[in-house]
Amino acid sequence: MNSAEEEKLIKACRSGDGSAFEALYRRFSAKMMAVCYRYCHDRDEAQDLLQEGFIKVFEQIGKFRGEGSFEGWIRRIMVLTALEKYRKDRRVRESRYGSVADLQGDMQPISSDDIYSQMSFDELVGMIQELTPAYRMVFNLYVFEGMKHEEIAEKLGVSVGTSKSNLSDARRILQRRIEKVMYDLN
Repeated sequence: MNSAEEEKLIKACRSGDGSAFEALYRRFSAKMMAVCYRYCHDRDEAQDLLQEGFIKVFEQIGKFRGEGSFEGWIRRIMVLTALEKYRKDRRVRESRYGSVADLQGDMQPISSDDIYSQMSFDELVGMIQELTPAYRMVFNLYVFEGMKHEEIAEKLGVSVGTSKSNLSDARRILQRRIEKVMYDLN
């Protein structure tokens, strides 16, 4: 879709055209599902997040000013929706998970070439999804969204130290899980 077609679609959505909303959803839902999936524990949760995000897109489409890409604007709404959901569910959800101290310890770095040649993308995403919500959220915001710890801390309502600690712990847990997969493969 070129920029003129995209502008026409946005204009139709702003005017309340239901078929335009449907076209917009079809155009961006697969890419946004991939974004949502990284922030969720499973596909059903990601689908719920996707729906919540698109409701916000439809409600706020009049606020899109044409600065930057439309896809980037939608992606930002999806990430902010994930952040909102995380903040709402934080206390309840974290109580379901035990300590990760048993997953931590001395770790030997492994070659990224070994990881990528023997593991699929789905396996790596699955490992990220198994992280606690706090670790998964910080990891995704830092690694995939490129946010700095100060911004993450502000958005999540935690200290910068907590953000850094959660990222470090998430990386250690992922490294341990990757090492286990690599060991099992050999």
